[in-house]
Amino acid sequence: MTQELQRYCLSVAKKAKKASEQMATVTGEQKNGWLQKCASLLSEQASEIIAANELDVAAAPAYGLTAAAIDRLRLTPKRLSEMATAMEEVAMFPDPIGRIIESNVRPNGIEVQKIRVPLGVVFFIYESRPNVTSDAAAICVKSGNAVILRGGKEAKYSNETVVRILSEATAEFCLPSDIVQFVTTTDRDAITHFLQMPESIDVAIPRGGEGLIRRVTSEAKMPVIKHFTGNCHVYIDREADPEIAERVLINSKCQRMGVCNAAETLVIHHDAVKSLLPMLCASLIERGIEIRGDETTCTIVPQAKQANEEDYYTEYIGPIISVKVVGSLNDAIEHINKYSSSHTEAIITKDITAAREFAVRIDSSAVMINASTRFNDGGQFGLGAEIGISTDKFHARGPCGVNELTSYKYVVYGNGQIRE
Repeated sequence: MTQELQRYCLSVAKKAKKASEQMATVTGEQKNGWLQKCASLLSEQASEIIAANELDVAAAPAYGLTAAAIDRLRLTPKRLSEMATAMEEVAMFPDPIGRIIESNVRPNGIEVQKIRVPLGVVFFIYESRPNVTSDAAAICVKSGNAVILRGGKEAKYSNETVVRILSEATAEFCLPSDIVQFVTTTDRDAITHFLQMPESIDVAIPRGGEGLIRRVTSEAKMPVIKHFTGNCHVYIDREADPEIAERVLINSKCQRMGVCNAAETLVIHHDAVKSLLPMLCASLIERGIEIRGDETTCTIVPQAKQANEEDYYTEYIGPIISVKVVGSLNDAIEHINKYSSSHTEAIITKDITAAREFAVRIDSSAVMINASTRFNDGGQFGLGAEIGISTDKFHARGPCGVNELTSYKYVVYGNGQIRE
C-alpha cells in the first residue's frame, strides 16, 4: 500500500468525520430540500447519466461480468426514474434524528429521554449497482450520517456522474460539502485502509458478492452490517392454491434472477407433488430454468438433474433452481433453516395455522405468506430507499432504511438532583 494511497484514504475519512459532526446542526428541512433537489437533478441530467452508464456496460464483458451482473449494472430511463422517486420518498419520511423514542420521570424527579441519533460515518462498499449510489446517499444524509461510497470499478463512470450531480446541491441547502464522498481510486487496497480506521468510520456496510462481504468482515475494525448470501426458499404447502403457487414461484425466481431476494430453492410437500410439481417445473423450464432436484423430483420431472448437498446451500444468481420434496411442514421448516442464508423465505398455503407456524419458526429476516420473496426490499416495505438487506440480528435486520442507520443516546433533565 503506497503512502499516496494512505494519504488519500485518510483525507477522505477525516473529511467525512468532520462533515458528520457538522450534521448535528442541520435541520430536517435542509435535508429534505437537498433530497428533493437531487431527485430533480437526476431527472434533468438523465441523458448524461445514461451516457456514462453505457461506457460501463460496454466495458463489462472485459471484467468477466455475467449477464445477471450486467443487468444489475445497466441503468434505464425507468431505473433512473425509480432512483429519483426513491429520493423523493425518503424526503417524505419523518426526520428520525432528535426523535424521543422513550421518556420517563423517575421518583427523584429526573426525566430520562432516549433520543435517536446518527451512527456517524458510514463506509459503504458495493458492486455493479449504480442505482444504489443515490439510495445510499439519500438514506445516509436523511439519517444524519456522512457516507463514503466505494463502488466497483465496473460502475466507475456511472457512480462518479451520479455523485457529482448529488454534490451539486449541497451548497444550496448549507449541507457540509463532504457529506457524500465517492472513492475515486479503483485500487482494492483502499478498502483495506478504510477498514482500519475506526477512529473516523463508525460502521462498514458491504453490498455485493459473498467474497467481498467476507473480506470486509474479516478486515474491518469497526462494526459491519452485512448479508453473505441470499439463498431464498419458496415452500409449497399441501394446502397451496395452484394458481398462487405458480405465480409466486415464477415471480420469486424469474422476475430478476441476479438479485439477493430471488428464490433459489423450491420446497414442496409430498401431498402436492403429483398435482403441482410437473406444472411448476414446466413453467420454470419454459423460462429457461434448470431444475436440480432430489430423487422424487427427478422421477417426476425427466428434465431435472440430480441435486447434491452443495446445491441446497447455493445462491445461483442465475437460471438454476434446486427442488426438495418434504413429508411435512416440520420437515420443510427444518430443511429451510438448515440451508437458508436467513434472508427471505415464502410459504404458499391456504392453511392459516401452517402459515403462522412457518412465520414463527423460520429464522430469516423476512417471511412471506402467499407473496413473492422479491418483496423483501426497502421500497416495497414502505421504507423508501435502502442501503442493503441485513441477515444479521444486531444492529439491524432486513431492509436497512433510515431508522436502521441510527442509534440512540440518553439525555437526562434534572433540577439539581444528586445520587444519594
